[in-house]
Amino acid sequence: MTVRARLIHDLAGRLDVQPARPVLRVAVDGVDGAGKTTFADELAAALRERGRSVIRASVDGFHALREARYRRGRTSPEGFYRDSYNYPGLRSALLNPLGPGGSGRYRTAIFDHVTDSPVEMPEFAATDGSILILDGLFLHRPELRDVWDDSVFLHVDFEVSVPRGAACRPGYGSPDPQAESNRRYVEGNRLYFREAEPQRHAGVVVDHNDLNNPCFLPGRDAGD
Repeated sequence: MTVRARLIHDLAGRLDVQPARPVLRVAVDGVDGAGKTTFADELAAALRERGRSVIRASVDGFHALREARYRRGRTSPEGFYRDSYNYPGLRSALLNPLGPGGSGRYRTAIFDHVTDSPVEMPEFAATDGSILILDGLFLHRPELRDVWDDSVFLHVDFEVSVPRGAACRPGYGSPDPQAESNRRYVEGNRLYFREAEPQRHAGVVVDHNDLNNPCFLPGRDAGD
């Protein structure tokens, strides 16, 4: 088993033994280019191999209107952190229905940021004992902390994440973290780090700089 496969296996084992009330809600957080989507997909696959029902979603299905996202200006780091997503919509459509006392009926997306318009996603009924794996930016901000039964923060240096994101996404921008075109993104995340301290609040912190050799770092459960 590779180092990466072992870490995913161990994390799946951690989640598999936790009680779902009625759904175990798990966040996979990290900066753009951290590798959140792939990591979350692999974690979901490992849980399904254990016989668990998994709900996969991304916070990217819950963007705010373009007008709201850029109301502080298109280059504003504060706007990137504070205005990118519709958190009331995320809670009402996905997170609250899957939590204690929720209806169990959920939607995995409500908005398409490319077309800047709502999407008509079908409503699904969750099976008790399912595990929600939601990946995305800023998932440890204060108004979401009470939602997660467990969470992962992927730690990646900007010197790694920005070139990685530029290589994976056409039109992403410059691979240079110091480029002016990346200021909104980099400084917005730094604002998030200062205000929300995701590494302190995450259940698990993973050094994801080397995709082939990730490792666990001290986090909340380690008393750090």
